[in-house]
Amino acid sequence: MATMSAQEVKRLIREFIAESINLGNASDDENLFETGIVNSLFAIQLMTFIEKTFQIEIGTEDLDIDNFKSISAAAQFILKKKG
Repeated sequence: MATMSAQEVKRLIREFIAESINLGNASDDENLFETGIVNSLFAIQLMTFIEKTFQIEIGTEDLDIDNFKSISAAAQFILKKKG
């Protein structure tokens, strides 16, 4: 996969979440867990989507809520893992 910008990564994450649940007007920085938009079961689906779409492996050391709490946080995590 070619190098992607943060905006492209965020767009793909937002589209995936929006296909599954109602995001409403959630911003990229809104905590998806605190607002109740995302639950733990959906978090697993999100991690699976991230692994497949961005061709990265999420290890046990990556299982930190801060890596997935918002669209921006997930994008930053992905870009960091991609190097």
